Amino acid sequence: QVQLVESGGGLVQAGGSLRLSCAASGRTFSNAAMGWFRQAPGKERQFVAAINRIGGVTYYTNSVKGRFAVSRDNAQNTVYLLMNSLKPEDTAVYYCAASRGVSGKLAEYDYWGQGTQVTVSS
Repeated sequence: QVQLVESGGGLVQAGGSLRLSCAASGRTFSNAAMGWFRQAPGKERQFVAAINRIGGVTYYTNSVKGRFAVSRDNAQNTVYLLMNSLKPEDTAVYYCAASRGVSGKLAEYDYWGQGTQVTVSS
C-alpha cells in the first residue's frame, strides 16, 4: 500500500514556474510507477506525466512537452513535477498517483493523493 501527499501548488503568473512534490509512504514506492494528473473545474481528470520505477523512462501529454519535467528520488520516496512556462490553461488541481506499470491511463493507477491546487494568472 502507498499513501501519497502532494505539495508545492500555489498562485503564479503566466510564464512562471512551480515545482510540485509528492511524498510517498510505504515500502513499495520504489516498485511503483508514478504519474501526475490534473483536473480543471468542470473537466475530467487528465494525464500529465508519468515516470517508471527507476526514473529512466518518462511520458508527457503533448500540451506540456518541453515545459514540464517529471523526476523521482527513490531514496526520499518522492516524485516531482517541475512546471515551467506556465499558462492559464495549466490551472487545475494536480494529483500524483501510483501504478504497477508506467501508463497514461487513469484507470491503471491504484493509489492517489489528495491533490494540490495550481492557479496560473494571465
